[in-house]
Amino acid sequence: MEFVQGLPKGIFVGQTRIGNDQAIATSNINLAGFNLALHVNDDAQRVQQHRMFLLNQFSEFGVNKLTWLTQTHSTICHTVNEQISFISLEGDGLVTQRKGHALMMMTADCLPVVLGNAEGTEVANLHAGWRGLANGIVENTVTQMQSSPTWAWLGAAISQPCFEVGAEVKAAFCDKYPELESAFMVGQVEDKYQADLYAIARFILNRLGVETVLGGGQCSYQQADEFFSHRRNSKTGRMATFVFMQ
Repeated sequence: MEFVQGLPKGIFVGQTRIGNDQAIATSNINLAGFNLALHVNDDAQRVQQHRMFLLNQFSEFGVNKLTWLTQTHSTICHTVNEQISFISLEGDGLVTQRKGHALMMMTADCLPVVLGNAEGTEVANLHAGWRGLANGIVENTVTQMQSSPTWAWLGAAISQPCFEVGAEVKAAFCDKYPELESAFMVGQVEDKYQADLYAIARFILNRLGVETVLGGGQCSYQQADEFFSHRRNSKTGRMATFVFMQ
C-alpha cells in the first residue's frame, strides 16, 4: 500500500489499484482485479473480502472504522464521526474529525479529491465527476468542514485527451467561470470538447483558498493495468481513494 507523501503528520491518503495481490479470482473478466464496488454485479462476498483486507491493513495505523457511500453524482456531503448508519448514506462527500476513521470514495474515471487542514485534525474525501464539479461538490464539502482546508490531493481520473464532452458541459463551467475556457480543447467532432477535470478542480480549489494541490497527472482510461475505467469498459469495477488520521 502506497501513501501520499508531503502531507501533515499522521495523515494517510492513497488510492487502490487493480493489480492487488489480495484480489480474489473471478470468472467475470470485466471485474478482474481488486474491485471494491457492490453495485457493479460483482459477488458481494468477494467485494466484502476486499474491503476487509483494506480494514486489516489500515488497522496497523489505528483505523477501526471505514465509511462508504452510495454515490449518486450529487453535491451531498456528510460529516461522520462516531455514528454508524445501518442504511448506507447517499452522497458524494465525507468529512470527519475522528481519528482512526477511514473515508472511502469509489471512482472509475471521475475525480477523487481529498482535503485536509494544516493541523491534521480534519479530513474530507469527495467524488467529483463533471456534474459534481459543475454543481458544487467541492464547495459543499469545504462548507461542511469545521476548519479551512489548506491542502488537497487529486487521485487518478480520466485525462483530458480521453475525456470528450458536449458543448453543454463546457457551458456549465464557462458560463459560471469564464477563466475555465482554457480547460477545454476543441475536439475532433463539431461541438465536442476535451475537458481537463484536473485543471477544473485546481481552479475551484484555488478559488476556495486551497493553494497546495498535490496529485493529478494520471489517467484512469489509459493506465489499464492500474485503474478501472467506466469509459473504457462500462461493466468494469471501481477502485477506492481513502484518507484517515492515525
